[in-house]
Amino acid sequence: MSIDKQLSTKIDQAITLLKEIAVDHAPAAFANSFGAEDMVLTDLLCKHVHQIQIFSLDTGRLPPETYNLMDQVLEHYNTRFDVYFPDPRDLEPFLTQEGANCFYRSVSLRKECCRLRKVLPLQRALHGKKAWITGLRREQAPTRTELPVSEWDAGNGLQKFNPLTAWTHDDVWNYIRHFSVPYNALHDQFYPSIGCAPCTRAIAVGEDIRAGRWWWEDPANKECGLHVKKPAA
Repeated sequence: MSIDKQLSTKIDQAITLLKEIAVDHAPAAFANSFGAEDMVLTDLLCKHVHQIQIFSLDTGRLPPETYNLMDQVLEHYNTRFDVYFPDPRDLEPFLTQEGANCFYRSVSLRKECCRLRKVLPLQRALHGKKAWITGLRREQAPTRTELPVSEWDAGNGLQKFNPLTAWTHDDVWNYIRHFSVPYNALHDQFYPSIGCAPCTRAIAVGEDIRAGRWWWEDPANKECGLHVKKPAA
């Protein structure tokens, strides 16, 4: 699989941006969920920009394939990354009161589960940082069509960068195949977007790439809270 000129330009732009972030917004961190986009950024950071911290949020409900990929990344890049878990003091009362799979019952319970398992650990991970980096792309979801490359994250009080915002699905996979980047085995089972195991399913031909995430909800609400914009104070 060859890299065309357009993708080569996008790669160069992403590397340039990551190097600028490392200098102008230190300390910065990259939130790696081990999806395809995040594996592209992992590859770019491990090869070109070593000053940016890589961390992951382990919700405690990830699929086995994601944990397998974590181990592959450690071996492939000979590197380590920080892992943040939910605080049991936050999660245990919620599970005791509502049950392990309460997120199927209502959007509010699903969002509270995401808040405890993702949003609060993210806040801990970003404490003291000046910027964080994500693998979000505009074409991923209706909630991301206006996604900028750089934006102020008022909720976390720092700059947020989305280096792959203009990349297409084909761009991501052309990069992965060309550079032999390890990726989640669920992608080969028609899982284009991968989150927690009980909240992720394979999609059918023609379905939106986010259709497998929280499939029982309105597509306009399909965010976990990590990337919901909060008004500035």
